[in-house]
Amino acid sequence: MTTTATAPQATVDTVETVPSFIMDAWWTPDAGAAASATPVRDASTGEVLAKVSTEGLDLAAVVDYGRTTGQKELGQFTFHQRALKLKELAQYLNDRREHFYTFSAQTGATKVDSMIDIDGGIGVLFTFGSKGRRELPNSRVVVDGPMEVLSKDGSFAGEHIYTRIPGVAVQINAFNFPVWGMLEKFAPAFLAGVPTIVKPATPTGYVAAAVVKAIVESNILPKGSLQLISGSVRGLLDVLDYRDLVAFTGSASTALSLKSHPNVVQGGVRFTSETDSLNAAILGPDAVEGTPEFDAFVKSVVTEMTAKAGQKCTAIRRAIVPQELVAAVSAAIGKRISERVVLGDPRADGVTMGALASVEQLNDVRAAVQTMLDNGGELAYGTLDSPSVTSADGSTGVVDGGAFMAPVLLNWQDPEAEEVHSLEAFGPVSSVIGYKDLPDAVRLAARGGGSLVASVCTNDPAVARELVTGIAAHHGRVLMLNREDARSSTGHGSPVPHLVHGGPGRAGGGEELGGIRSVMHHMQRTAIQGSPNMLTAVTGVWHAGADRNFTVETEGTHPFRKSLETLRIGDAVRSDLRQVTLEDITAFANSTGDTFYAHTNHEAAEANPFFPGIVAHGYLLLAWGAGLFVEPAPGPVLANYGLENLRFITPVAAGDSIRVTLTAKKITPRETDEYGEVAWDAVLTNQNDEIVATYDVLTLVAK
Repeated sequence: MTTTATAPQATVDTVETVPSFIMDAWWTPDAGAAASATPVRDASTGEVLAKVSTEGLDLAAVVDYGRTTGQKELGQFTFHQRALKLKELAQYLNDRREHFYTFSAQTGATKVDSMIDIDGGIGVLFTFGSKGRRELPNSRVVVDGPMEVLSKDGSFAGEHIYTRIPGVAVQINAFNFPVWGMLEKFAPAFLAGVPTIVKPATPTGYVAAAVVKAIVESNILPKGSLQLISGSVRGLLDVLDYRDLVAFTGSASTALSLKSHPNVVQGGVRFTSETDSLNAAILGPDAVEGTPEFDAFVKSVVTEMTAKAGQKCTAIRRAIVPQELVAAVSAAIGKRISERVVLGDPRADGVTMGALASVEQLNDVRAAVQTMLDNGGELAYGTLDSPSVTSADGSTGVVDGGAFMAPVLLNWQDPEAEEVHSLEAFGPVSSVIGYKDLPDAVRLAARGGGSLVASVCTNDPAVARELVTGIAAHHGRVLMLNREDARSSTGHGSPVPHLVHGGPGRAGGGEELGGIRSVMHHMQRTAIQGSPNMLTAVTGVWHAGADRNFTVETEGTHPFRKSLETLRIGDAVRSDLRQVTLEDITAFANSTGDTFYAHTNHEAAEANPFFPGIVAHGYLLLAWGAGLFVEPAPGPVLANYGLENLRFITPVAAGDSIRVTLTAKKITPRETDEYGEVAWDAVLTNQNDEIVATYDVLTLVAK
């Protein structure tokens, strides 16, 4: 027998207000603000869970606290120290995932949906905790590119550095990913040393608040580094200026309103946005029924229609397929939905797709679909009627107050119909449209006006090349899907912290994630000019032309005998000359097998415009260089682990001599180990002081 579940009764007066965390204390409005509070409901039952209000909140004080206390506290840490805190926080939150899943289920999210949001967000913390230590210096300044010599004698030079912006990062997030959306913005800002003010969307902000509560209880973050505003932030941009950054995720209309604010247009507030996106997936003409690519394509479309009930800015809205495959693709998508999708309360066993985040969202999606139907769309699968769903108690029926919608697939007789390329139904909705040839597929994909992501599903390299190069400039990310990566791919709709998330045009024109790139978004690049000594003082990296301390002469100590505690930038050693003979070159050629003619055939070498005759192997010179600078006894230098930036400049013939000058260029202590990394500037010169080779020697040195 079919039963109908009814929503539990609740009133705004009987539930608590979702708190804000500001100025390192929890805050809620006074009792008088209850009348204007916004109710937040369980997506599956309609039950009122909480209320949201920021009436009486002093936004100027919140911003000032971030700019002062937050900036001061974060400024005490290096990039590596901040990265370690991100790792520690990730581990702390990872142990509490099940607690967060309980809150997430109330948003209509299934266990898999919750993992995407919660585990994905924690994974971003882990990634930036790792990348920060591997790819950033253990300092507070990042050097961008090589020094530029600006005077003939080398006494005046310039280069670029990154330093953190002096304000706050205001992060306004969408309702669909209350945890991932918060943490993927927070991690790079924190790593850069910029305090965060996070404003989650009202319908699901209580999930973000639960995570922030755990973060506060962990006592891992320095004061002022994270503040949470639960509710409206109307007027927040009024108190921001050029020192600050706003990172927005949400609708294009709201983004337009925000970036039209005078403090953005005229006041210099940095603004980045990620907005609407009519993402496409293109099926190659080779991917016919029965191929792994056809199956992977159908699976991907269904996954993106149903994960988070289609409420993903990266979901596939347009499946662009060869005209002759429209019917087959539509039938296969419908078949997979009917066989695999169980709609209902995510707390019920067996449910694979939950409710939309709110009834308001449900109404918006239904209205968008109806508009599409009125303008040429045809139902290929699904209905707009209220669906029968599985309730938490296992019963089935139509739930009053629940925001449930069954998946809907549309076909279009006219692939040029404006609505399929301009109207985003932000729910479990997708359209199949046909293309004539590859240029037509590229053109149709571009009709989206700029998107976050597209997929190209083909096993033909030529097809992949034409489609990807044709659509790349219209998208922030392109996934190439075939039989080789179908099982290992993270999927069309899953941004990864290593790669850029964002897109041009209607997608907002912003850019997030992308590894350390996103850290730099929170920093100012500045050109600095001065003497090599002054550049060295500011950056903590030795520059050619800056003072050296030849420690053997001044202290009687080889720099390799110094631990990190006593080694200083600019400590150096200069070797004696060593002559190269023809016998040395021949012996190296014979012992290594490198008998390239320049090292073995005088006539051929002399005919080469680069060589004066037989010349020494570059790697022979590097090996000799190591022998010239090494201090052989056991000591602070633990290992040589590589060379960087190697360039051979002047050839060395038999009878020439070489010497090496080695200078401590960059010292990077490791926070968690009893050793650190030292990069040494190495220069090989000949008997005429001409530069033979330049490179960096990398060593591990005990603290």
